[in-house]
Amino acid sequence: MEEQTIFEITHNMDKITNKLIIQWNKLFYEDLGVSHILILAHLMVSGNSRPSDIARTLGLTPATVTHLSEKLVRKQLTVRITDESDRRVIYLGITEKGSDILHKAEEYGKELRRNLFERLTNEEKDQLLSIFEKLNE
Repeated sequence: MEEQTIFEITHNMDKITNKLIIQWNKLFYEDLGVSHILILAHLMVSGNSRPSDIARTLGLTPATVTHLSEKLVRKQLTVRITDESDRRVIYLGITEKGSDILHKAEEYGKELRRNLFERLTNEEKDQLLSIFEKLNE
């Protein structure tokens, strides 16, 4: 594969990602970014979690998770929970309000994906899925 082609692929992937983020910000009026939603989704699936574990799982820095969680706590979408056996350990937990926002975000996300992929045939969607799975291995 030519180097130029690799850069073209990377550039186009970035353009798609940026386009989705711009569309997300136009649709979702909750003053939350994609990373905030990823944290809420992690908490929904994994339950109460230490920020360092969230960072590792999502590929973020601990400082980034700390910054993002400040807003989530301030908006009452998450709470900080102190470990009773070791008061130095803090967990984040999702609140009912956070759960509601996550469900709303998932609906908007479905709409965005539907709009993005509706131009593709079923065969093209299968090919794209296969390519993404292969790249993720």
